[in-house]
Amino acid sequence: MEIIEKAPAKINLGLDVLYKRPDGYHELAMVMASVDLVDRLTLTSLAEDRIQIETNRAFLPVDGRNNVYQAAALLKRRYGITQGIKIDIQKQIPVAAGLGGGSSDTAAALRGLNKLWQLNLSLEELVAIGVEIGTDVPYCLYGHTAYITGKGEIVEPITPMPACWVVLVKPKISVSTRTVFPEVDVDKIHHPDIPGLKMAIETQDYPTMLAKMGNSLEDITISRHPIIQQIKDRMLKYGADTALMSGSGPTVFALCHKQSRAQRVYNALKGFCEEVYLVRTLK
Repeated sequence: MEIIEKAPAKINLGLDVLYKRPDGYHELAMVMASVDLVDRLTLTSLAEDRIQIETNRAFLPVDGRNNVYQAAALLKRRYGITQGIKIDIQKQIPVAAGLGGGSSDTAAALRGLNKLWQLNLSLEELVAIGVEIGTDVPYCLYGHTAYITGKGEIVEPITPMPACWVVLVKPKISVSTRTVFPEVDVDKIHHPDIPGLKMAIETQDYPTMLAKMGNSLEDITISRHPIIQQIKDRMLKYGADTALMSGSGPTVFALCHKQSRAQRVYNALKGFCEEVYLVRTLK
């Protein structure tokens, strides 16, 4: 039996780091949305009791270091599954880019294995499993537009963000989230108005949504990698409605209400960076 699952990229319309929790994680308030840049996972049953991961990206691990492998191993262990599985991950989403590609792949694997192995787990049960693997996995299981709190495990779906075009630009650098959070000083970082952003989306107020967007981690990553600010400036110069870093970076995204503007931003960045994508938001 074979199942195919799509794993869409996410962007952070808003990301605020509120404080450091006793468990070592940071308390977050975020608004995320999904876009139609997707990885595709093909899950195939194997007669032999083993986990086999394949991918089109040679540098990705295919053993226990891979989150998709961890998801399959966790389900096998927890539910006594003796059936083998092969998972082929065809990646389009850039890696270590702030777009949640690894988390979205993990969420897609959990969804597919839930069907393939007929576990009949609810979305809430999958979320509880997903957060054991990564803090963005719960959101990726829900997808679309959502308000996220806690360390990432509390997900509240909200009205889909106003439809628009998105230009994604990833410079030739990678950023590990684990290296950014230790530098967070909650008394000094910018704190965007996440409740105001959420309200603007729910009332479909596009201009106010743009005004309320922000990312607490942006200044930290820009101080290390000034090219992120250069990309933002170039996007705005060529007509983007707004430009913001996603997650801990380094990918920057521009929002454009008009396709013609988005195309102009895309064309202007295509020669500046190699990885440039023109996509839509997902409802």
